[in-house]
Amino acid sequence: MARTAASRKLSGAASLGVWPWLGLALIFFIIDQFTKTLILGYYHLGDATRITSFFNIVRAHNTGAAFSFLADGTGWQRWLFTAIGVAAALFIVWMLRTHAGQKLFCFAMACILGGAIGNVVDRLMHGYVVDFLDFHLAGRHFPAFNVADSAITLGAICLILDELRRVRRGK
Repeated sequence: MARTAASRKLSGAASLGVWPWLGLALIFFIIDQFTKTLILGYYHLGDATRITSFFNIVRAHNTGAAFSFLADGTGWQRWLFTAIGVAAALFIVWMLRTHAGQKLFCFAMACILGGAIGNVVDRLMHGYVVDFLDFHLAGRHFPAFNVADSAITLGAICLILDELRRVRRGK
C-alpha cells in the first residue's frame, strides 16, 4: 500500500522521537537557571532595578505556586509543589514519547517540561522559586515571575492553539 506524503512526513517527525523535544526543554531549563543564578548573584531579596516605566528587574522568592498561591504555608507546600512538578515532568515525557510527530503539541509540552523542571530545581535547592520579572502599570504590579513561568505560559497557549487547530480539522 502506498504511503501518502503526509503520512511519510508524520512518520519522519515521529522517527526523531522524544530527543529534539527534550533538547528544547533543556534549553528552556538552562536559560531559566542561568537567569536565576544571575539574580541570586547580583541582587539581594527585595532589590529592584527600574528598566522602563512599566518593567523592573527584582529579586523575589515565591514559596507558593502561581501568583503566590499557598505561599503562607508552613513549608509543606514546598514538597507538594515539588511532587506535582516531578509527576508532571514524568507525564510530559510519556506524552512526548507517544505523540512525537505532533509538532505544536510537542513544542508546548517541551516548554512546560523545561519550565516545570526549572521551578522544581529551585524548590529543591532553595526552598522557593526565584522570580525577577516585574511588570507594572499605574502603581499596580503583576506578580513577579521568571523564565520558567514564561515557558509554561507559552506552552499552555500553544496547547490551546493545538487543540483549536485539531477541533477545526474535525479530529
